[in-house]
Amino acid sequence: MDKTKQEIIDFIAQKNIKLIHLIFCDVLGKPKNITIAACEFEKVYENGIAFDASVFDTIIKQNTSQLFLFPDTSTFSVLAPCCGEKEIQFYCDIKYENGTPFEGDSRYLLKNAVKEAKEQNLECMFSLKCQFSIFEKNTTSYIPYDTGGYLDTFPLDKCEQIRNEICFALQEMAIEPKTAFHQKSPGQNQIDFKHACALKCADDFLTYQSIVEKIAFQKNAFACFLPKPLAEKNGNGIHIDVSLFHQGKSDDEHSIFYESFIAGILNRMREMSVFFNTTEASYKRFETTEIPKYITWSHQYRSQLIYIDSINEKIQPLELVSADSCLNPYLAFTLFIYAGLEGITKQLSLPSPCNLNLYTASQKETQKYQMLPNTLKQAVEIAKNSTFIQGVLPKEVVQSYLQQKQ
Repeated sequence: MDKTKQEIIDFIAQKNIKLIHLIFCDVLGKPKNITIAACEFEKVYENGIAFDASVFDTIIKQNTSQLFLFPDTSTFSVLAPCCGEKEIQFYCDIKYENGTPFEGDSRYLLKNAVKEAKEQNLECMFSLKCQFSIFEKNTTSYIPYDTGGYLDTFPLDKCEQIRNEICFALQEMAIEPKTAFHQKSPGQNQIDFKHACALKCADDFLTYQSIVEKIAFQKNAFACFLPKPLAEKNGNGIHIDVSLFHQGKSDDEHSIFYESFIAGILNRMREMSVFFNTTEASYKRFETTEIPKYITWSHQYRSQLIYIDSINEKIQPLELVSADSCLNPYLAFTLFIYAGLEGITKQLSLPSPCNLNLYTASQKETQKYQMLPNTLKQAVEIAKNSTFIQGVLPKEVVQSYLQQKQ
C-alpha cells in the first residue's frame, strides 16, 4: 500500500496509531525489528533510526558499526488485529549515515536485480506455495497437531481453524492467499499465494511466517518451517512460481526468450543451491522421493526441478519445486533473476524436457542428468567456486553467508 509521508502522518493521527514496527533482515533472511512510538515517524522518515550492526554475526562487517533504517513507505501495512492493536509496520532500507545504501542489505540487492531486468524489458512476477507444520507445545519432541493427510477435513484435519485465521490475517494485511489445505504429513499445511512483484513477494513471505507463528502460539501450538522436522514424514518446502512479462506482455507460449531464461536457471542451479536449500535438513529431503534432485524440466511430471503447467494457466509460470522456507527470499530471488538474465544474454538453449517420473525412474534412465548437491557442505563448496555468484552478489555478502553455513 504505497502512501506518501503526509498520508501516513495523517493516517497515524486519524486512526490513533500507537506503535510502528520497522523490519529488516540479516544475510540469512532472519527478520529483525525496531519498534518506535508513532509520534517518531516523521523524524525517522527523514533521518532514519540507527542500530548497532556490530552485534550481529549475520550482518556483513563494515568500517562503521552504525547503520540506519529508513522505512520504505510502499510497504506500509496495518497489522492484523491478531498481531497488534493500533500498530503499523514497514520494511526498511538499510543505509549508511550519509544515505548511501548498505551493500549488505539483501533487499537492496533484489531491488537492483529487478531494475536490471526492467532495463531488458523483463518483469518477473513471483508467487509462493508455502508449507509449514503445526505441532503441540512440547519442549522435548515434535508432536503433530493432528493426524490428517493430504486434503483431509475435520476431525482428521485439526489445523483448519488455524489455517483459516492465518488467511484472514493475511488478507487484512493486503496479502492474497489463493488456496489453503492440509498437506500429506500429520500437522502439515500449505498456503498458496497470488503473484506479486519480486520485492513485495519477498516482503510478504516474511510477514506470512510471522503471522503463522503468532497465530499458532495463540492456539497453544507452535509453527515449524523446517525442511525435515519429522524423519519418517514429508518435510516442508516452498514452490517458487515465476511468470515472465517481456515488453509488458506475458509469455503464454514458449518463446526463445522464455526458454533462454529457464535455461539460465537450470545452468546455475547447482551453484545457487545453498541459497535455496540452506540447512543440513534441506538435503535430508533430497534423500527421499519428496522433491526433485535432478536438474531437469517438464510439462508432464511434477518430479522435475522445474515444472511448467501448459494446460491450466493462460500465463505459463515456471515452478521451481526444490526450495524450502529457511531461505533468504531476497537473495534467492536476486540469484533467480540474474541466472535467468544470463540465460537470455548468452542465448542459452533449453534442454529437451525430461518426460519421466523421476521418482520411479531407473538409475539407467537418470544417470545422464546432472544432480543438485547431496549435502550442505557440497553446496557451500560449489557456491564458493562459482564465478556467477561472485559476479552478481557483493563479495562480502557471499563470504558472510557461506561462513554461516559451514
